[in-house]
Amino acid sequence: MITAVRPRPTGFFHDTATIAGRALRAVPKDLSAVVPPVLIAVFFFVVNVATLKGLTEGSISGFDYTAFQMPTAILLGVTGVSRAPAVVLDVQDGYLDRLLLTPVRRLSILVGHMVADVVVAACLTVPILLVGFILGVRFAAGPLGVLVFIVMAAAWSLAFAAFGYAIALKTGNPAAVQSSFLLFFPFLFLTSSYVPREQLTPWLQRVAAWNPVTYILDGLRSLALTGRQGRELATAALAIGIVATLSMAMCFRALAGRVKQA
Repeated sequence: MITAVRPRPTGFFHDTATIAGRALRAVPKDLSAVVPPVLIAVFFFVVNVATLKGLTEGSISGFDYTAFQMPTAILLGVTGVSRAPAVVLDVQDGYLDRLLLTPVRRLSILVGHMVADVVVAACLTVPILLVGFILGVRFAAGPLGVLVFIVMAAAWSLAFAAFGYAIALKTGNPAAVQSSFLLFFPFLFLTSSYVPREQLTPWLQRVAAWNPVTYILDGLRSLALTGRQGRELATAALAIGIVATLSMAMCFRALAGRVKQA
């Protein structure tokens, strides 16, 4: 009697590591997805500091505009950077459907890509931080503050990336995924991205108060400007958590829908 040979499940962590490894190995082959955001972030960082530093520091005694501006550059560099476009390609060429025929954990498909996104986002903060150090930024929170800064930036990148995965799994349309970054622009510019909140006009102050990116910027800036500030960091973590709760719910719901279609 011949017994059919069936693949055996290998476990959630093994599946996640395998998919994350595949996603990371693909990054050097698609540098156009990670290099331009960093170059754009560095460009605007340097230009904004050169343009506004004299004006802001002349108006606010003891104000370090370079350190103030660096978190804006970091968020600009890491937001929207994800493997969601690669998931679209997997949908279009049938790889995702074939993957769903295997015993791989369905949750691992997304979590593996997200693990890769966190690693990539953390790496992308490094060149921007180096530019900041060259321009004279010194973290008041010390080396531990730099580490917390990188972790927080990567966490925000992941929270926002989940919107891209939701769109990728729902539509399978690369143009729709690419346009998801446009969602971030109102969040970035309707906040204290370039000047302190108290310097904004009253209506923009009210908008910024409801914008989660405002509190993420405040948390990142507290590490560079004043040292570890528990309240600012906790508020920033809460803001990231709120956005992540919404984006992850959409993301995993889209995955469940895609699994049903397979």
